[in-house]
Amino acid sequence: MYLNCHTYYSLRYGTFSEVALLELARENEVTRLALTDINNTSACLNFVRRAADFGIQPILGIDFRNGVDTCFVGIAKNNEGYRELNEFLSDHLHREKKIPGKAPAFQNAYVIYPFEKVLLNDQYHFSEFEYIGISVADLRRLPFSRLIEYRDKLVVLQPVTFRNKRDFNAHRLLRAIDNNVLLSKLPEEEQASPEEKMFPVRNLAEVFSEYSFILKNTEQLMQLCSIHFDFSSERKPQNLSTYLGSREADETLLEELCQKGLPYRYPEVDDRILNRMAKELDLIKDKGFVSYFLINWDIVSEARRRGFYYVGRGSGANSIVAYLLRITDVDPIELDLYFERFINLYRTNPPDFDIDFSWKDREEITRYIFDRFPHVALLGTYVTFKSRGVIRELGKVFGLPKAEIDFLCEGHYNPSDLDGVSLLVLKYGNLIKDMPNYLSIHAGGILISDRSLHCFSATHLPPKGFATTQFDMVIAEDVGLYKFDILGQRGLAKIKEAIEILAFNQPEEHASIDIHDIKAFKQDPQINGMIRSAQCMGCFYVESPAMRMLLRKLEVDTYLGLVAASSIIRPGVAQSGMMREYIMRHRNPGRAEEKGHPVMLDIMPDTYGVMVYQEDVIKVAHYFAGLTLGEADVLRRGMSGKYRSREEFQKIREKFVENCRRKGYEDSLIDEVWHQVASFAGYAFAKGHSASYAVESYQSLFLRTYYPLEYLVAVLNNGGGFYRPEFYVHEARMLGAVIHAPCVNRSTAVNCIYGKEIYLGFAYLKELEARVMDRILKERRARGPFGSLEDFLDRVVISIEQVSILIRIDAFRFTGINKHELLWEAHLFLNKGNAIDHPKLFPPVHQDFSIPQLHSTDLETAFTQWELLGFCLCSPFSLLKEPPRNDHGSKDLPRYEGRYIDIYGYLVTVKNTKTHTGKRMNFATLVDQQGEVFDTVLFPPVAAKYRFRGRGIYRFYGKVVSEFGFLSIEVMKMQKEDYIQDPRYAEMKTATQNRLLRDRGKEVIDKGATRAGTS
Repeated sequence: MYLNCHTYYSLRYGTFSEVALLELARENEVTRLALTDINNTSACLNFVRRAADFGIQPILGIDFRNGVDTCFVGIAKNNEGYRELNEFLSDHLHREKKIPGKAPAFQNAYVIYPFEKVLLNDQYHFSEFEYIGISVADLRRLPFSRLIEYRDKLVVLQPVTFRNKRDFNAHRLLRAIDNNVLLSKLPEEEQASPEEKMFPVRNLAEVFSEYSFILKNTEQLMQLCSIHFDFSSERKPQNLSTYLGSREADETLLEELCQKGLPYRYPEVDDRILNRMAKELDLIKDKGFVSYFLINWDIVSEARRRGFYYVGRGSGANSIVAYLLRITDVDPIELDLYFERFINLYRTNPPDFDIDFSWKDREEITRYIFDRFPHVALLGTYVTFKSRGVIRELGKVFGLPKAEIDFLCEGHYNPSDLDGVSLLVLKYGNLIKDMPNYLSIHAGGILISDRSLHCFSATHLPPKGFATTQFDMVIAEDVGLYKFDILGQRGLAKIKEAIEILAFNQPEEHASIDIHDIKAFKQDPQINGMIRSAQCMGCFYVESPAMRMLLRKLEVDTYLGLVAASSIIRPGVAQSGMMREYIMRHRNPGRAEEKGHPVMLDIMPDTYGVMVYQEDVIKVAHYFAGLTLGEADVLRRGMSGKYRSREEFQKIREKFVENCRRKGYEDSLIDEVWHQVASFAGYAFAKGHSASYAVESYQSLFLRTYYPLEYLVAVLNNGGGFYRPEFYVHEARMLGAVIHAPCVNRSTAVNCIYGKEIYLGFAYLKELEARVMDRILKERRARGPFGSLEDFLDRVVISIEQVSILIRIDAFRFTGINKHELLWEAHLFLNKGNAIDHPKLFPPVHQDFSIPQLHSTDLETAFTQWELLGFCLCSPFSLLKEPPRNDHGSKDLPRYEGRYIDIYGYLVTVKNTKTHTGKRMNFATLVDQQGEVFDTVLFPPVAAKYRFRGRGIYRFYGKVVSEFGFLSIEVMKMQKEDYIQDPRYAEMKTATQNRLLRDRGKEVIDKGATRAGTS
């Protein structure tokens, strides 16, 4: 009897989930139920999937509204009607059109107009598929309305939005957030009626007992509606089923492509390669995944045609077919990649192919996919209300000042000290926490379907301009839609741009480079030496302090070692304690035999019996615990966080333990192995995935080794990496570059290099407008360099505020004139109130102005750079109020091992973490006075006493310790050092001093000199 039910996917309106709605319906003895969220179909598929568990026949529809104003409710007669409703909604969402008051003529969907709307719109004529909805509240007016005459058209339309008063309160908060108003100012018309509740069916029937024809009409309409999606384990994939139009043609093409790829990938082909290829092809055909491989091949082929760099990774990298099709660059034969992780007979979903493109190319390749295939959409996801976000939103709703909201967000408070309003914010925050807030886009998922994606949901159009589903990847897989992952990253852009910069800066070197010659890179002793010494600043995936530390501890100097390291660093291995165990076994091979179980050592000899890769979990489950490969795959998917049924995962866990006991293993061993398995949850890498990352790491390491300056410029031009831009600038300087501030004659929008001279880009000047940069560069290209400030001002349309930024950063230093004088000149040339927004037609006649001689200091320059660039180009140690008491640095750590050291460091990065008991501790990386990096650790007692207070120079006293040859400092004391006062804002500036000195004679000169020294 309920044809208008809302879940919390009626965003910022509804208050509970689709499963809660089904539970509510069962409690009220409802057997048929229509889900009709407001302009949204996010919950529909899962509603249908779960309805049978509650004994309910599901019906799908949409509550079409403009804001909160209901136009009509569409009810799908069948799956085709559901598609019609989705297409209609999608068209309006994409084009941001208002929903019309009159519904179109749907062929397979019913339309219900609310009682009030029919009267308001003076509707008198209704088609066969149109009805008038009567709520419980409408019954009071129905006898006195002309609509009582439409006996065949009246149906029950009792909205369901709340279960209780708590839900209604949550609803009001959501509406206030949506309207951006104080709760006390929320208009009544923006809220639903508190009576929008579900009543037991018998009660509803009793209320409508005087109008039995309404109940009969409602019952008949609901019986005519049915919806079906196959969620069974035998469901057919809904992806594009064929690439060429027939299965036979697809299979032939796949075989041809593999044969064509053999000589490219393997100069010498042996039986091992051919047998692996044949085995994979048979299984790919048997599982119906041929088109999936061919579509990925199509995408990467187009990328190569356009000159786009890409990396294929994921479990698909374990496949020799993917290697032959050049979807990945990982050789599964070389790495002995586990075939069953890639695919097995029990697997219903295709393997994962994560294809990374440059962040600059990703949108173009996505556009190609949308143009190339008929039924494409990006995969949606939901952004939910999280703790801090809830506090911020409700703080505004309750009228708290920003300072108090910030205080609550920090969480450092005693509840007993809070006032009543703050307590309300925290209390009511629990009502909406974790509810969906708005629809967003999955990080890289694209759906390519056999039929219109509107068969599954409506789509919306985010700012990127690509249609996006209203459901997420979990329900997509449940219904048989498997995503193609097209991701963007900056590492590839850095590699590509470094090659382009090299072509400009060292053209003779550029001609001899093949960036795809990975085999040569793997064997290069200089590259491997860089890895061993962890000189990896700017290099993909291996530049972080934690990775640098791991590489040093493992003494990694091979490709295979790097593959292992990129998996060991993941939280799953690290948090289980197995990262440390792996390092110990790696450095002391005898330890593996002593500590490892024989079965584990036999399963994973390359990793000393330690689970490192995701496929190790499958191997252990299969060979150690005796699970079938299908059960092992359930375990693997359960750990990855993608599996839906926790109940089934629990059954597999129980069978794991039971099988191990049957094999005679001790409970302590079973618990230890399961602990390792469980620690992988959500974090494990497939070995092929790690190997793909390592290939890109080697490419970036090659450039970092042989062309470091060009590479670091490319790193800076693509957003940096793990560290702030100033540290890549610092690294370039340490490698011999001369760093220049922006210059109007030499700089571009991004950083550029001439020989070994790097000019920072205009883009670092955050307040400099993009259009001004564009004008400067266009004018310079058209008519050559600028000869003077006057020449610049004659040729470039610019305001005094914008040219002041350029002068302050010394972008006109080629003139040899002090920047204070240039500022005066600019002010005299540009009348602030009469800016000209077009070039001058005739050369202007200039007046000669007499400007007094002005001065600036290196300190002023440093602080100006700090203000405009975000960092200074001199050593930050030169700005300290008190000079360092010693020159200790990284070079001194070996001789201080086991002893205490007093050392200064400029903060690079801090990692805040917690011990297993929940206590805070810190790992910090710093640069010493010589420009070298060193590491510190603050254990909980010290971390509780001392806090890092932002970027700056810190003085440490601590013990130098060594772990597996990696030196760091266990800090005992720490203090942040003060910088000198900014001379630009000191009591007296240089120009003022000079004027006073001239005016006041010798006595004033002495005083001025003293004052200048103290400031």
